[in-house]
Amino acid sequence: MKKICFKIYFILLCVMILIIPLTACSNEGNEKVKIAEVTRSIFYAPQYVAIEKGFFEEEGLDVELTTAWGGDKTMTALLSNNADVALVGSETSIYVEAQGSSDPVINFAQLTQTDGTFLVSRTKIDNFSWDQLKGTTFLGQRTGGMPQMVGEFVLKKHSIDPHQDLNLIQNIDFANISSAFASGTGDFVQLFEPTASVFEKEGAGYIVASFGTESGHVPYTTFMAKQSYIKENSETVEKFTRAIYKAQQFVQKESAKTTAELILPYFEDTDIEIAETAIDRYKSQGSFATDPILDEEEWNNLQDIMEEAGELPKQIDHNTLVNTEIAEKVIK
Repeated sequence: MKKICFKIYFILLCVMILIIPLTACSNEGNEKVKIAEVTRSIFYAPQYVAIEKGFFEEEGLDVELTTAWGGDKTMTALLSNNADVALVGSETSIYVEAQGSSDPVINFAQLTQTDGTFLVSRTKIDNFSWDQLKGTTFLGQRTGGMPQMVGEFVLKKHSIDPHQDLNLIQNIDFANISSAFASGTGDFVQLFEPTASVFEKEGAGYIVASFGTESGHVPYTTFMAKQSYIKENSETVEKFTRAIYKAQQFVQKESAKTTAELILPYFEDTDIEIAETAIDRYKSQGSFATDPILDEEEWNNLQDIMEEAGELPKQIDHNTLVNTEIAEKVIK
């Protein structure tokens, strides 16, 4: 009996010895890519879908995602090689280029193509018009960031001078804007989802307009990497872009509920219904890019918005900081 048990044990041990190297080889075969995202947001749903659905793994990539909490911190991580890829607003690549970088930051895959903020009113307004903001206190976003620039662009589009026609507050950190509004600061506030929908559900605020709808298509959030990294890791960047494209197609084809259930682990404090509402709202206004191509019209619109806000250091050609060849190859 002891001999039989020993034989069984020996066979199982051999099987384990054979399996372990195969598993190790499989993991070792995946190339690691470090992503730094500017913030954690439902606005970036396709990125989380790419991770959860295993699209990166299918391409032989092992992604490590960290949240930098700010455009400057995200770009610092990229430039210091603490990240291989950054997910951040395209305006940051323009700021870096204007400073005379010897290794430009190249936009290679677009994730979102509109602004992701909404105008939230403290009181319910049945028939909203933009001129109702005049004379009010508006809690905006930080100076130099895309939400603030788009916000001012839209206000001016509706003949509102943000610095003369209303009391504009911009000295509150991004992370504290929602809590400041909740505590009574401001008549209107510019918020991302899902915070805007949470406020509406709780009766603390009411969504009255979309800055994304008003401002048109812009490369609001894109994946970018240093030119040297793309040159040295061209196949990796192509695989990365293909995984993102798969996720973009998934989000477009599947229901908002399906996507919400998939990415909810990234938003543990968010109710599934709120997540679904936010995703549906972004889908309906075309905020999620359906492919990773960042075209010239969007790029020029971005620079128009930056120039209107007085934040454009200099005009930069589309082909200087944007690589569309990778995305074009992937979607074919």
